[in-house]
Amino acid sequence: MTRPSTPSLAGFRVGLTNDRRSQEYIDAFERRGAEVLHAPTIRTGTGDDPAVVAETRAVLAARPDILLASTGYGMRRWLELSDEEGLLEPLLSTLAATRILVRGPKARGAVRAVGLEDQGMGEHETMTSLVDRVLQHDVRDAVVVVQHAGYLDEEATGRLRRAGATVLAVSPYRWRHHEDVAAVLRLVEAVCARTVDALTFTSAPAVEAFFAVAARHGLVETLLEALRGDVVTACVGPVTAAPLQEAGVDPLVPERYRTGALIKLLCEHLVEARVVHARTAEGAVELRGRHVSVDGTGATLTPNQVALFRVLLEAQGRTLSQVELGQALPSPLDAHAVEMAVSRVRRALPAPGLIRTVVKRGYRVPVL
Repeated sequence: MTRPSTPSLAGFRVGLTNDRRSQEYIDAFERRGAEVLHAPTIRTGTGDDPAVVAETRAVLAARPDILLASTGYGMRRWLELSDEEGLLEPLLSTLAATRILVRGPKARGAVRAVGLEDQGMGEHETMTSLVDRVLQHDVRDAVVVVQHAGYLDEEATGRLRRAGATVLAVSPYRWRHHEDVAAVLRLVEAVCARTVDALTFTSAPAVEAFFAVAARHGLVETLLEALRGDVVTACVGPVTAAPLQEAGVDPLVPERYRTGALIKLLCEHLVEARVVHARTAEGAVELRGRHVSVDGTGATLTPNQVALFRVLLEAQGRTLSQVELGQALPSPLDAHAVEMAVSRVRRALPAPGLIRTVVKRGYRVPVL
């Protein structure tokens, strides 16, 4: 069967944490039928303009050997501010005599837009791989300018300094925590309660800010449990994914570190890994996120009901005892609680007969 080019996400709920370009993400997921819960964790600030001007004057005085351009937005912001201060012409003249390396295509585009040429990018579009490339050669006594990506990359600058280079930092913008902390907490709680199916991140500081809110409310362990199990995490690239991986979470990362690639990868994953189909004695069943349909008749389940019904569907017709079923759920239930939960799921399903009681043994879905 041919898979649709735009996977349907009806029944799924996606949490977004980005501020910049957030509407692009929201539109993309909503077009595919998903419900979106948006809570930006950080904002992109314009930085300290007088400090950036001072950094620029230091670059002009030093006549650097190498420029590491991290982001397209940062390079454009730096050049625009330099223009406002009457420094653009001398800066472009200085950079024209500098070996320019770029972290990725966006930084390359910003560099080439003003008539400059770069001499390549890092293997993995990260600052780490860019520094790896620089350190393939002797940099003792070299002056290296690092245009930072919203926060000071101490690891990268430290490696260059230890190799003998003089490092000049330029920070045209800075990340700052978003002021709507209540919205972020609601998203943290939604992930902990498994009321979202997926969560996206587009920067490492966004991940750190998200966990900072969870930590202030004693929810880090509950959050990690959800992200390691039921809630899919997707990151735009390996730098963003790093703090999650360090916490034992294995996020999806597209091969191309782009917005479109991230959205496509997450959509495909949800459709391929999180949609359950089954032929049963009651009809054809599809469980898609929180939406269940039987021969086309649909209903919406709560997260707890979805968890219980999914366990029974994935048992492929096998009878599960109350103990087995209770222990298989994200939040284990005792026998009496399982009995009550099964009763509620039956009432919510389009075909109550989908969950059958096997006397003195447990429950099953009559999968054919």
